[in-house]
Amino acid sequence: MSMYRQLWLAIIVSMLHALLGSLLVSTLSARVYLSEQLNMKNTDNASALALSLSQQRPDDVSVELAVSALFDSGHYELIRVTDPSGQIITERSSQGGDLGAPDWFIKILPLRIESGHAQITDGWKQYGTIELASHSRFAYNSLWKSVWKMIVALMVAGMLGCYLGHLVLRRLRRPLQMVIQQARAITERRFITIPEPNVPELRQLASAMNATVAQIKTMFDDEAARLEEVRREANHDPLTGLSNRNYFMARLRDALSREDASGGALLLIRITQLADINRRLGREATDNMLKQVAVIVSGCGEKQSAALAARLNGADFALLLPERYSVSTEAETLLHNIANLSPTYVSEGSFVCIGASLFQPQMDMGTLLSLADNALASAEASGENAVREAHAADLDDQPRSAEEWGKTIAAALENNWVKLIYFPVADFAGQTIHHECPLRLMFDASGEWQPAGRFMPVAERLRLTPKIDLAAIALGLEDLRKQPQLDGLAINLSSNSIADESFRNALYALLRQNRGISTRLWLEIPEGGAFDQIDAFRAMCLELKQYGCHLGIEHFGRHFSQIGLLHDLGLDYLKVDSSFVRGIDSNSGNQAFLKGLSSIAHTIGLSVYAEGVTSDAEIQALALLGFDGATGPAIKG
Repeated sequence: MSMYRQLWLAIIVSMLHALLGSLLVSTLSARVYLSEQLNMKNTDNASALALSLSQQRPDDVSVELAVSALFDSGHYELIRVTDPSGQIITERSSQGGDLGAPDWFIKILPLRIESGHAQITDGWKQYGTIELASHSRFAYNSLWKSVWKMIVALMVAGMLGCYLGHLVLRRLRRPLQMVIQQARAITERRFITIPEPNVPELRQLASAMNATVAQIKTMFDDEAARLEEVRREANHDPLTGLSNRNYFMARLRDALSREDASGGALLLIRITQLADINRRLGREATDNMLKQVAVIVSGCGEKQSAALAARLNGADFALLLPERYSVSTEAETLLHNIANLSPTYVSEGSFVCIGASLFQPQMDMGTLLSLADNALASAEASGENAVREAHAADLDDQPRSAEEWGKTIAAALENNWVKLIYFPVADFAGQTIHHECPLRLMFDASGEWQPAGRFMPVAERLRLTPKIDLAAIALGLEDLRKQPQLDGLAINLSSNSIADESFRNALYALLRQNRGISTRLWLEIPEGGAFDQIDAFRAMCLELKQYGCHLGIEHFGRHFSQIGLLHDLGLDYLKVDSSFVRGIDSNSGNQAFLKGLSSIAHTIGLSVYAEGVTSDAEIQALALLGFDGATGPAIKG
């Protein structure tokens, strides 16, 4: 029984005890009072009648007349006159009749009434004795009515007391409920603070819990800041702050091989006279120049959220762009901005050269680097600031129009040319935890199944991802219904879908129809989308908890500094981006980062899985770092 109900029960029982006690005491007091009043009345009336008769030189006739006249008033139950020897001179009595109250009431509360006695004298001689008893029906009627009045009064008092109790409990319940919700939120891995209530005891409890949550947040933020520094040291160039070569190559490999990869462009940038500048102007001026170049390169990458700028070695920079159709414009702009620095550092000759190459998903990384490097060599051979773009026969740089893409995707959804592909996520004992299920579309009835990277970037621009994501979730729920042996299926959601209220409402309706299955559904959103739509994502997380879904973030780690925003979402797991996982067995910097990430995630109850695992050596290293499982080519389901 809840504490609120126990308090209500205590109030009701206490009120009943008080009211029944008051009723009993009042009734008994009234009965005693009425009994005493009747006894006094009997005595007084008997004395008055005896005195009246004694003054009239009584005889039997006059006594009988006086007794009859008094009895006929209806107030008496018995009037008897006896002579000194005990013989009855006259007697009038009333037997039975309505007593003015129920029989059970009279039996429970009988009035103890004694008859009044007085002596009648004739001069100095005793004439007789009067015995007089008043009728009790008036007393019982009065007692019965007074009891009902007391019951009504006490009921009104009880109702008023219950109302006051309700006000008190309501005043207590709200802050108590807030404390309960805070405690429940902590068990759901949501660390929230609440206003401190006015009730002293609850204020102390809320204050203690708020202090605990604040301490956890502080510890969380401090550890996150420390790990963010570790991550930067392991993956960034100390001079320019750009990504270093190892991290850039891991991201490039990821952009080529991931299921949802969509292709892009690679730019290699070289400062051609670095050694001469260093010899003439010194190390400090050279470092300052490299920092200026880094600012320009990273500024170019900031135009696209998924772009990545890096310093590969002393003179070489690189830029990875997710959009390949504007690469020529980007490269020319970048060349112009860097070349504007040249008058300060060189007097003649070239200062910067850029080699660019487009790439498709699943393209060989060696081939791509060779194309871009050859383009860079061609630009450098020109002897001037130049951009050269590599061309490959298999690169499809003729995109469909937005209208055509929209019709193609809509037709695929309408004709149900959709399916899910299963990739296992397993623990390090080989036990499957769930399957990742990216969606594939077929563009015509006899076409090939296209990976998400082929159509999702366009769908994002055309705001078609809500329909696509709903189709994927519906397929996942159907597969879960048909295959009870499946532990779970993970469906990826787009940030555009999360931000769409109509999508969220449709998702909730779909889950309500599949409550028994939704507990095996895993929903995950890319890290960038989660942080871009943090308010909508938070609202969705809170709503989805009632359906038992597992909620997580994929491709995690690039925005680790913002991990403090996740403390109140109630997430279940994180999937760490493959760019931090590749080669983890030999990367001590990323090992320290991932070990700390795993520890801080486990502290708040999150499971941690690795993406893109390619070797047994990586699996063994991840197990030692505290990960709960992994997915990738090396994981067999």
